[in-house]
Amino acid sequence: MAIDAPHPTSAYDFDCLVFIGRFQPPHLGHLAIIREALKQARQVIVLVGSSWQARSLRNPWRFEERQAMLRSGFDEEDNQRLEITPLLDALYNNDVWVRDVQRKVRDLAAPTNARLPRIGLIGASRGQSSYYLSLFPQWESVSVPLVEGISASHIRERLFRSPGSTDDYLSTGAFHDLPPGVVEQVQYFCCGTDYEQLLEEQRLLDQYRQAWQQAPYPPIFVTVNAVVVQSGHVLLVRRTSAPGKGLLALPGGFINPHERLLDACLRELRERIRLKVPEPVLKGSLRGQRLFDEPHRSWRGRTLAEAFYFALRPDQQLPRLKPVKGGDQARWVALADLEPDSLFEDHFFIIQNFLGLPADFSSVP
Repeated sequence: MAIDAPHPTSAYDFDCLVFIGRFQPPHLGHLAIIREALKQARQVIVLVGSSWQARSLRNPWRFEERQAMLRSGFDEEDNQRLEITPLLDALYNNDVWVRDVQRKVRDLAAPTNARLPRIGLIGASRGQSSYYLSLFPQWESVSVPLVEGISASHIRERLFRSPGSTDDYLSTGAFHDLPPGVVEQVQYFCCGTDYEQLLEEQRLLDQYRQAWQQAPYPPIFVTVNAVVVQSGHVLLVRRTSAPGKGLLALPGGFINPHERLLDACLRELRERIRLKVPEPVLKGSLRGQRLFDEPHRSWRGRTLAEAFYFALRPDQQLPRLKPVKGGDQARWVALADLEPDSLFEDHFFIIQNFLGLPADFSSVP
């Protein structure tokens, strides 16, 4: 696809335009917005959301992969004016997320001719730009017509719901809403083990949904999670099966029909984790609880999680954990070793909510 020649600097309406998206994967609609931004601004900052998160059906590609996909749609000259940088979600704190966006744009949008840069926020009409604008009133809004018929979620569904025909889709041009460079990288991705693991998760998800197909209403599940912290360590389990096989997760599970939420959380710690802390001590260490209800937080569908924060008294010895045969393996993990892309679903953000962990992982390679 031909790319318009850059305008002279004096012709630009903006010093900088900011485009925020997840780009899972980048498609022609995304590139159309970036091309329009390049026409109107001297510099374009693309903030790639959901960075540093574990691979999932909703977020199959890591930041570096999406960055390469985006750059493949532009020539060298345009790429020199593109700043593509990762952005960590902050699912339960808009202020943390807004601060991160503001700081990244402030650091990247350098002043010109000793004056403050004119900054705008660009997005597709009927997209999320109106929501973003309400969070950044200091920036102007630029709306670009929506490219009809292109949806990243539909692209992902085709990739994971029809694995036997994926090669045919890609080779015959049925993915006509993806740029050629993105098609090439998606083909490469579909030959790897990460793709195979996500296919397994899609099969399990389909079976899971099939079991609830006859329910009169879409099911809403209620779970509990325990955030147990002592001496700079948090209690986590390593998942041994899909979904999220190999990822770390907070201890927890579904509630039983006739138990209270706190009782369900204590039961999980006692029976599945075998945490050697008396129940009265745990109850006395409870420092907070919160409902986590982001609509896309769980692989299972609409799933609410009530999390309980236990701050145990510091001690030179961490409480012992007795292995459970056939279950997920529990361990104490130093807070300094926590990485968002190693944790299941939104569990990093649940820990972050209680402990105030940093939101900026720009130094992470």
